[in-house]
Amino acid sequence: MRKCLSLFLIFLCLSNFTYAQGKFVVQNKKGSDKIKFQLINNLIIIPVEINGVTLSFLLDTGVSKPIVFNFINVSDTLEIKNAKKIFLRGLGEGTLVEAYRSKNNVFKIGDAIKFNQDLYAIHESNLNFAPRLGVPVHGILGFDLFKDLIVEINYANKFIRVTAPNKFQYKTCKKCVKFPLEFFNNKPYINVKVSINDRQIPVKLLIDSGGSDSLWLFENDSLGIVSDKKYFNDFLGYGLSGSVYGKRSKIDEIILNKYKLKNANVAYPEPNSIVLAKKITGRNGTLAGNVLKRFNVIFDYRNAIVTFKKNNYFKDAFRYNKSGIEIAHSGVRLVKESDRSVVNRNALANDNHNNGTRIVIDTGYKLTLKPAYKIVELRKDSPAYHAGLQKGDIILAINGNSAFKYALQELVQMFSAEHGKKMKLKVERNGMVLNFTFYLVDFFK
Repeated sequence: MRKCLSLFLIFLCLSNFTYAQGKFVVQNKKGSDKIKFQLINNLIIIPVEINGVTLSFLLDTGVSKPIVFNFINVSDTLEIKNAKKIFLRGLGEGTLVEAYRSKNNVFKIGDAIKFNQDLYAIHESNLNFAPRLGVPVHGILGFDLFKDLIVEINYANKFIRVTAPNKFQYKTCKKCVKFPLEFFNNKPYINVKVSINDRQIPVKLLIDSGGSDSLWLFENDSLGIVSDKKYFNDFLGYGLSGSVYGKRSKIDEIILNKYKLKNANVAYPEPNSIVLAKKITGRNGTLAGNVLKRFNVIFDYRNAIVTFKKNNYFKDAFRYNKSGIEIAHSGVRLVKESDRSVVNRNALANDNHNNGTRIVIDTGYKLTLKPAYKIVELRKDSPAYHAGLQKGDIILAINGNSAFKYALQELVQMFSAEHGKKMKLKVERNGMVLNFTFYLVDFFK
């Protein structure tokens, strides 16, 4: 009897372990855990441990499988084994992207763990988000986490909570609105309405927490989804298969049940960049981070429900870059700074009484490495373009303040300031220091 009982217990333990291997499981008594994140440019950056190595990942509802950016040389550290070469394609006008598929990796997010996670390692350098965001980003994670656990994204307080479905309980919430989710290729879609030229239009949108824009719409004359006459052409971002360009404009409203977001930003990507996306029956565009961050969101994939509750970001104005330049980290520069730790700056002075000369070794300064910021995109006919700035210019100072004193996102926000603000930029171009002045222009005023 004891032998049978022991065998039964061993079988039960093995069964539970095998089941846990196939999905994310929260390994604590509560069945729930809270993980802090960084919110940068409307994107969620969370810590993810892979095979014992902690990395920074973008939490992206728009991806099916985790992707590791292999160009940062983490593959050896992660001990990725038995990788098989495949080719992937996504947004953008480029060709197929070479990737390596790896199985049986251990993923850990807070107390949530999965033992046999697939991942894809990609060498494409354009997918390096670090220069654009100002923080290291080693990969992207999406569907595999959302399908196994209830994921609450608290944009206001910058944390996610992952909970086992059998431990989760919905609270009474009069301010919440719920929407049914539809899935295609393991990606979530929501049906909402947009108002264009005073006409309300039902649209099916991909929910994409990995996009920093507000709303992308695919132009369709028959449905009335057309850009306003007031628009400008712009760089919209990078997709898996290359750069995406299109029109930027404004929309009357985005309507999520009782919540209405007025005068919202909208982008209309060029058709060549969204060939695959348009093949999804009924899809009209993408709902992205600059809308999502205005809510605290609960994703319940098992019941195909998403819940929105407005937060402190809800009434924020929809801003956009009024300068026409996009900047990114571009290595470091040696900068001469005052060294406050030195009490006597002239302590190493030597008087030569024979000829009346005085030699001073200035110990009050030190050379330090500081981030360099480069112009990586320049919109034609923008204020910066007409001022004479060029792609490749290294920004040394803005309005009299050294650029290295600011985080990348602080500089980006400067270019989204109010209409008419004066901008004075000092830049380095081919070894020469040049000065430019322009005024921010609100194209839609």
